[in-house]
Amino acid sequence: MLEAKSIYDIQVSAMNGEVIKLEEYRGQVLMIVNTASKCGFTNQYDDLQQLYTQYGEQGLTILGFPANNFLHQEPGNNDQIMQFCRLNYGVSFPMFEKISVRGKDIHPLYKYLTQKDSNPGFSGKITWNFTKFLISREGKVIARYAPNVKPSADSVVKDIEKALK
Repeated sequence: MLEAKSIYDIQVSAMNGEVIKLEEYRGQVLMIVNTASKCGFTNQYDDLQQLYTQYGEQGLTILGFPANNFLHQEPGNNDQIMQFCRLNYGVSFPMFEKISVRGKDIHPLYKYLTQKDSNPGFSGKITWNFTKFLISREGKVIARYAPNVKPSADSVVKDIEKALK
């Protein structure tokens, strides 16, 4: 596959297997997060859902990408993951098929997000679950938050509100 020149060049697969071009999200503010069901940060699903509920109509979309890269904390298949998210956290934001966010089998989206040439301001390998990237309406990465930074943190909310204006 050719290297993505823009985040909108990348394709992802929804939980039902449908291939989606990120181009469909052009003009929206995106928060892209690698998730895991058995992580100490899993309760961040609550905050992510609250953000999506509060700011979705203004143009914020949360995109969840389950990954099993860290201590096998996402062992389930796509159906199990989706059921877990809906039942335990009421997740209604888009969730995608389980992917790899680092290593030899890194998904093209995370390759784009972590490489210095495509994302010079916020590059670097993913070190744990619930690393969050904030993407502007123009498709540029404008912030990256460590796993221990809650999506409801004042700094994150301020960045979202600024990006939505």
